[in-house]
Amino acid sequence: MSEQKKLSLVSTIRERCRVCYTCVRECPAKAIRIAGGQAEVIDARCIGCGNCVRVCSQGAKRVLDSVDDVRALLAGPAPVAACVAPAFPAEFTDVDARSLAGMVRALGFASVHEVAFGADLVAARYRELLDEDPGRRWIATTCPAVTSYVERFHPGLVSHLAPVVSPMIATARALRKLHGDDLRVVFIGPCLAKKEEAVADQVVGEIDGVLTFAELRRMLAEAGITAASVEPGEFDAPRAGAGALFPISRGMLAAAGIDDDLVEGRVIAAGGHGEFQEVIREFDSADLEVQLLEVLCCTGCVMGPGMTTQAPAWSRRQRISHHVQQALGRQDAQESAARDRAAVAGLDLSRGYAADDQRLVAPSAQEMREILVRMGKRQPGDELNCGACGYPTCREHALAIHEGLAENEMCLPYTIEELRHAVDELAVSHVQLASAQEALVHSEKLASMGQLAAGIAHEVNNPLGVVLMYSHMLLEETAGDSPLRPELATIVEQTDRAKRIVAGLLNFARQNKVVHAVVDAREVVARALRAVTIPPGVEVAVEHEGSPEAELDAEQILQVLVNLLANAVAAMPEGGRLLARTEGDGGEVRFIVTDTGTGIAPENRSRIFTPFFTTKKAGQGTGLGLAVSYGIVKMHRGDIHVVSNADPVAGPTGTAFTVALPARRPANGERTT
Repeated sequence: MSEQKKLSLVSTIRERCRVCYTCVRECPAKAIRIAGGQAEVIDARCIGCGNCVRVCSQGAKRVLDSVDDVRALLAGPAPVAACVAPAFPAEFTDVDARSLAGMVRALGFASVHEVAFGADLVAARYRELLDEDPGRRWIATTCPAVTSYVERFHPGLVSHLAPVVSPMIATARALRKLHGDDLRVVFIGPCLAKKEEAVADQVVGEIDGVLTFAELRRMLAEAGITAASVEPGEFDAPRAGAGALFPISRGMLAAAGIDDDLVEGRVIAAGGHGEFQEVIREFDSADLEVQLLEVLCCTGCVMGPGMTTQAPAWSRRQRISHHVQQALGRQDAQESAARDRAAVAGLDLSRGYAADDQRLVAPSAQEMREILVRMGKRQPGDELNCGACGYPTCREHALAIHEGLAENEMCLPYTIEELRHAVDELAVSHVQLASAQEALVHSEKLASMGQLAAGIAHEVNNPLGVVLMYSHMLLEETAGDSPLRPELATIVEQTDRAKRIVAGLLNFARQNKVVHAVVDAREVVARALRAVTIPPGVEVAVEHEGSPEAELDAEQILQVLVNLLANAVAAMPEGGRLLARTEGDGGEVRFIVTDTGTGIAPENRSRIFTPFFTTKKAGQGTGLGLAVSYGIVKMHRGDIHVVSNADPVAGPTGTAFTVALPARRPANGERTT
């Protein structure tokens, strides 16, 4: 078949396509391309079986409409003959054969004929073909979808295609021999592939139009034609015989009188898109030594995609059988059929076929491995061959991807794994966002508190200095045995304490600038330990791992470590173990302070960096140490976090603070890790 005459038999209604891959799975020719999540029929590969139309639950497949072309023929000057396929009794269960013939004539057809007559001629020719050369192996060509499949996907078998026309073409040739070449012929039947057969190079022009039974019903409905509105009549001659059995499996063999003896095994009949592919593969491999392979793409033409009836398969077969019984049982029926066959004796029933290789080109082993890896199939055990993509194996799916027919996302395990990764990444992003939001809220809170603290400290500091100065003067001038001295000493002590609190407020509120310099993290830890009083009973351990150098503000980080170490010591009133540890990997330096103390209660952990929050007794802490430390760490573009357990039932109690800082000065104010 020439490239330009490959029809677009089926197209996709994109807004209805739900990417279920059912059409991919059910297409024997794998003529469905998935692109951008949409199914698209590839005309060059489509054999017209109509499986995609039949299985699409969303009605997303649109069949080529020939109604307007047929109406144009009927409006023309030439007489038009309707040739009705022998599957009509299974479709039109609501009307008898005579009423159907009258209804079709009412559409404007000059005559109405049974294609079963052409089937009789074809059946006789098959019988002759087998007798002429018993040693040849033939594939029957009565089904155009099977013929197209062989031409495109088993081109080496084209020479085995029986050189016999289909019943449709045989009927058209017979009618023209009887009524002249001016006659126009329209085929009406259950088969979508007939539309493409009609334009094949070897028979082009012999059929002028093709309607499915669904299209015929539409024309009748639009014209308002019913069985009650027309005069019934017989189908026009030539009369059909046993060829009316063709639409059911083994019907052609029965019509031809060919014995498919199971013992002799010289003839095999098969049907259905799975079975016909398998039997053709075996025939191609020469494993099947048969004289005739009678294959139908559907399980009989009564199951064709152009049917509208919802009757089950065996009910359809039975209606065909009943129709044949009635037709052959009529008086002189067989004699009339014989006379009609004699009238077209010598009719040429031959035709040729041409290879049209559409087989996929297998990728190299390296390309196949690369495609499988992209699909998440890194080892043979990953190839589940689940079929969810519509292809029977992962490798066939990979082959389709190589040819641009499929996408990685069609693989269900791959898609699930990608979705899992996406969910994990979203979870991480969510945690990071929540942390950033918490830090932002905390920073805003600290900023507000800082402004308030700065104002208070500034106003209180000067009068407090005056009080402290005069208190010291009074204390110095008071005799040692004076009863006022203890009271004055208390005033001085508490004023000093107030002074320290105000200094802490100023430190908290002050926006200090970070002065980076290369420092040794080990030395910073050593200085911090020297600045903290370690009580008896507290064991101190120091550990260093990795690169010790970092660009930091040593004085500010020293202040942070002193606060953390002092808090750790305070958390171990009964003694314990204090660990000061540094870690460095060149990109980040970490200071870790761990204690075996009482731990931080869960309800307090979110508040420990809040200014003025403290769990120490009154007079022992201001609640500013961790708030100031938090601000210093953030000015260094670092992080500080805590892990703590205060419940002895859950395990050893204690707290670990980790301060993570960039080891190198951030460029342009950005954090580097």
